[in-house]
Amino acid sequence: MELVQTRLLDRVNSPDDVRALDITQLRQLAQELREFIVTHVSKVGGHLSPNMGTIELTLALFKTSRQPDDHIVWDVGHQAYAHKILTGRRDAFASIRQHGGLSGFLKREESPFDVFGAGHASTSISAALGLAVARDAKGAKNQVFAVIGDGSLTGGMAFEALNNAGARNEDFTVILNDNKMSISQNVGALPKHLNRLITDPRWLKLRGDVWDSLGRLDKLGKGLAQGARAAIGKLEDALKGAILPASYFENLGIQYFGPVDGHDLPALVEVFERLKKISGPKLLHVVTQKGKGYEPAENDGTGKWHGLGAFDKETGKVIPTPDARPTYTQIFGDSLVALMEQHSDVVALTAAMPSGTGISIVEKRFPTRVYDVGIAEQHGVTFAAGMACEGFRPVVAIYSTFLQRAYDQVVHDVAIQHLPVIFCLDRSGLVGADGPTHHGVLDLAYMRSIQGMVVMAPSNETELRDMLWTAYDHKDGPVSIRYPRGAGNGAAVSGEPKLLELGVPEVLRQGRKVALLGIGNMVGVLEGVADRLKGLGHEATLVNARFAKPLSPSHYDAILLSHDLVVTLEDGVKQGGYGSGVLEMAADLGRTPRFLVLGHPADAFVTHGDNKRLFAELGLDADSITDKICQILGALV
Repeated sequence: MELVQTRLLDRVNSPDDVRALDITQLRQLAQELREFIVTHVSKVGGHLSPNMGTIELTLALFKTSRQPDDHIVWDVGHQAYAHKILTGRRDAFASIRQHGGLSGFLKREESPFDVFGAGHASTSISAALGLAVARDAKGAKNQVFAVIGDGSLTGGMAFEALNNAGARNEDFTVILNDNKMSISQNVGALPKHLNRLITDPRWLKLRGDVWDSLGRLDKLGKGLAQGARAAIGKLEDALKGAILPASYFENLGIQYFGPVDGHDLPALVEVFERLKKISGPKLLHVVTQKGKGYEPAENDGTGKWHGLGAFDKETGKVIPTPDARPTYTQIFGDSLVALMEQHSDVVALTAAMPSGTGISIVEKRFPTRVYDVGIAEQHGVTFAAGMACEGFRPVVAIYSTFLQRAYDQVVHDVAIQHLPVIFCLDRSGLVGADGPTHHGVLDLAYMRSIQGMVVMAPSNETELRDMLWTAYDHKDGPVSIRYPRGAGNGAAVSGEPKLLELGVPEVLRQGRKVALLGIGNMVGVLEGVADRLKGLGHEATLVNARFAKPLSPSHYDAILLSHDLVVTLEDGVKQGGYGSGVLEMAADLGRTPRFLVLGHPADAFVTHGDNKRLFAELGLDADSITDKICQILGALV
């Protein structure tokens, strides 16, 4: 009778199951997890490289902790696929980032093991410190960990948290997942040895005994005792500093340990067991390799395998999508290159997202005029403000949701000083599979609310180019240009750049009774609505707003006067957005047509999934909007 060998992974349904495994079994499980993740991500896309690099780290944490009583806070969350799989979500993993399926990030509503949700970087240390303080206030004894990547550590919030943690002295562990630094064989053995020495109970006891003994030398002379203590301290610092300068963290009051090979399971398990016996705030430096175990991802130097769509797992070739149209990101990058070729005062900034924002296109042409500030949006905005003070025209390219983190800097450091900084907000509106942490649905409202801010949104690729030129021409204050993820309508950017008159909308079709006012990518949806209405005998006026702020009173007054129903549509929250601006203007002008203001709900976060399906569920597709309009027209009649 032939024996059927089952995967070890199929028998692991919780952290308790992981704790029951020995090192040999953990190694087998690590390999099975890699195969499992590659298989599923190859079908639906997702964050591959960062998750392949944290598998041993996850297993060691599960082996040495008791979840969910012990808390692990994963920074960003795109390094936590193994965590999801091992906490009862293995069978649902095929649905990751799909509508109705698992989130691609940590989500408290999804599992009690997701102790803290995350989508943006640099938050884990603050959250973990809060959990540790709450634990002590309740008199509990559980462990708390924060897993943060070296990229996320560039964010100012992480340093604020470290500073506070060192001052408070709560017992918790920060794990620095360093996936950029490789370990060669001749270097790797020494840090492993030093780490064992520094965390070895015998060393800690010896140090404590020596410290206490030196205290008795005070009777012979404080100078002698202090000198001996200083010598012991220098010895330990020298041991730690032989590989990496630990003094930075220890000067903050945080004990530093490492670096440790993040793929050495026995070493990781050993160090976590030893760190349990050391009280106070600790930082363990773990060195991992992104893409570990999958050759195409291991050899990637472009960042392609960090997050990607479906691919052939045998060859590593990304499966091309049917839509080969250039994306708004590419159009922005090409247009900015053209602008910089004509104007030497233009510089480009991004916050650790050169590829995602199109700045990598610019960097190839103007490497000395591009500045990547790391995951530090607040710093990046004020940095741009400083350059603007000296006559430069900074173009700050940041995802819509990431710029939320620098709202105060946009207000205080840019707008109040009337500095001509140009903000280009990629990934505005719904972004599909990345879900609520990345849906850029707030920027129209939060940028509109800032005094002196010009807010634009293109309806096509050429208009994006024209808006960039218009923004450069506007020297009286800041400008915001927002555009969606993915491709536009496919029209080639043609002709010479045009300067748009501020606040003036474009009337695309002239009709009567019904005015359809769309901004940005929603103009295309309203074109479909206008076609449907025409088939039903209604000739609607179609307007491309172009601007959410300012709005030209004379142009809008003409629209408000000549139509019974005014419909506004935006890929953002209704409250405070473009539609709100039209309502405010109507009130100022004393015009009272019937309004239908359409956009995303203000009090519900939109889930992840395919954009087309999400818009339909929200009632923001052409069919749903047409039905709403027809119901109102019937009531008006």
